[in-house]
Amino acid sequence: MKLAVFSDIHGNLTAFEAMLADLETVGDVDKVWCLGDLAAFGGQPGACVAKVREMVEAYGKDKMHVIGGNTDRYLVTGERFKLPPKKDAESFARFAKELAIRDSVLNWNVEQLTWDDYEFLSKTLNRETAVPVKGYGWVIGYHAIPGDDEAMLRPDTPDEQASDALLDREGQLAIGAHIHVQMDRTVDSWRIINVGSVGMSFDMPGKAQWGVFTFTDGDDGKTTLEVDLRAVPYDVDAAVELLTATGHPAADWAAKRLR
Repeated sequence: MKLAVFSDIHGNLTAFEAMLADLETVGDVDKVWCLGDLAAFGGQPGACVAKVREMVEAYGKDKMHVIGGNTDRYLVTGERFKLPPKKDAESFARFAKELAIRDSVLNWNVEQLTWDDYEFLSKTLNRETAVPVKGYGWVIGYHAIPGDDEAMLRPDTPDEQASDALLDREGQLAIGAHIHVQMDRTVDSWRIINVGSVGMSFDMPGKAQWGVFTFTDGDDGKTTLEVDLRAVPYDVDAAVELLTATGHPAADWAAKRLR
């Protein structure tokens, strides 16, 4: 079985198209998972959601599963991400502007969605996905951690805390996103993978990150796993230009998150 997993597009259609072109090069896949954060912050949120919807139609709902992330929830419910308390007068002086940027960007993102886009996102919230692999065990997929779309499971998260995050789930392979950093670590019986971000990578700016998981049946009845964490270059300058061209209300703010 071959499983393709991507996440955190964040309205960056240029990066998304680069990732999809790379997907075509790996051949047929049996399952496709999208782990959330499709639209928020970027310059082409509606186009990115529409393309994911088109993929679901093309692959079929049995083959492609889409779950929501925390920023999808912001767009659906009107919730907003928290900003840290200010510790001095200088940072407090910038606080109102930070709030204004946050709200203007997310409000504008909502305006770029159609009702069908919005309804699609609303049905992805508070979900996880999983598949049993013969000879291997359960593979689970989530946005941040199981049961919480906003918690952090990082490469430097203590083993005990990482283990607790998966305590109520069964399986061998746990695949997540959210932190915009690729990761491959083992904690107790779990192999924990993060596929990174398609549209806003923090550890590899300018590259669209995703992953391919290939399960191969062995002669001994056991199934082996090959993990291929991929990072595809895309035209960052073109993506930045589109922020202005589409009327993004904080193009400079968004551009800094792509470089």
